[in-house]
Amino acid sequence: MPKGVLFLGKAEMLLSHSRIFDPIDLKRRLFRKTATGPHPSANFVSHTMVHDRRVDLRGMDELREHAFSASPVAQIVVTAEDVVALLNRQAETTFGLSSKDVGRPLRDVDISYRPVELRGYVEQARLERKSLRIKDIEWLRGPGESMWFEVHVNPLVGADNTILGVSVVFHDVTAARRLLEDLEHANRQLESAYEELQSTNEELETTNEELQSTVEELETTNEELQSTNEELETMNEELQSTNDELQTINDALRERTGELDRVNEFLESILTSLRAGVIVLDVQMRVLAWNRGAEELWGVRRDEAEGEHLLNLDIGLPVADLRPVVRAALSDGAFMEEVKLSAVNRRGREVVIRVVCSSLRANGGEPDGAILVMEQQEG
Repeated sequence: MPKGVLFLGKAEMLLSHSRIFDPIDLKRRLFRKTATGPHPSANFVSHTMVHDRRVDLRGMDELREHAFSASPVAQIVVTAEDVVALLNRQAETTFGLSSKDVGRPLRDVDISYRPVELRGYVEQARLERKSLRIKDIEWLRGPGESMWFEVHVNPLVGADNTILGVSVVFHDVTAARRLLEDLEHANRQLESAYEELQSTNEELETTNEELQSTVEELETTNEELQSTNEELETMNEELQSTNDELQTINDALRERTGELDRVNEFLESILTSLRAGVIVLDVQMRVLAWNRGAEELWGVRRDEAEGEHLLNLDIGLPVADLRPVVRAALSDGAFMEEVKLSAVNRRGREVVIRVVCSSLRANGGEPDGAILVMEQQEG
């Protein structure tokens, strides 16, 4: 029937008659006879008709389909025109394929290039009509998930010696590969351990010789240590005696420190009790002491003034005018002089300040600094 439609069962494919029929709906197995093709009755034989009629083979189509789909290895079948004709459940699970990929050109399906570029091998198997085996194919299925495959590409040749298609089988050899890697790793470890053992044995022999020598040295050292121990006992007695002397000196220093603390507290009490402002300078004219009276006069705290040069103090007193008398006090241990200066106190009032500058004498009488005593004159 020239314009008729051919409907096939699930197990029937036109692998050897793709030039006679054009597919209408490949998924539902619907085909139409080509306009120039020969009569189908002469060249097409359904697989369902080729069996021993003496055996009841009802359900064989479904059995074949389930058997192919349940195969534990991933497998796909492409036609002579590189169209995906069959794929089993393991292929779907492993490579993320589905029944929607059946009927699509192989080049449009991801499995054509992962885990290996298949199209070249499929074409080679088809042209050479021999099976190919592709080993050591690694595929990163996901982050940190590596799988290894051995791929078998087999041409499917019909009874009339025509190429029906090509079967591609992916054998998962990940476990074997990991076992082989583990064995190689273990072998390397054994070799390394053997080398280390030999090295350790040589080191032990050397160490034994060194130990014998060391024992002899230790015996000599032990005799020296006994002699040293006797010397240390004598030294310990001397150190104990020295420690007693140091303890006596320490007690004396502690008592002296207490006396100095009391003297400092006494001097601090004097400076604090004076209503007048008192500034004590060293020989470089740096402030050694700054009492509360000076704070009240100029509004500068003690911690701000001590350690500063007198001429660098920004206070209401014209300190530059004090330079001559301070220098005189630093050069003459018996110097004392009184001056009166106009100034501005911490409240911003203009006042007259009476300043008495005298030399700070050391125990030998030589100048060791200067003392400035400042009082505000009543106006």
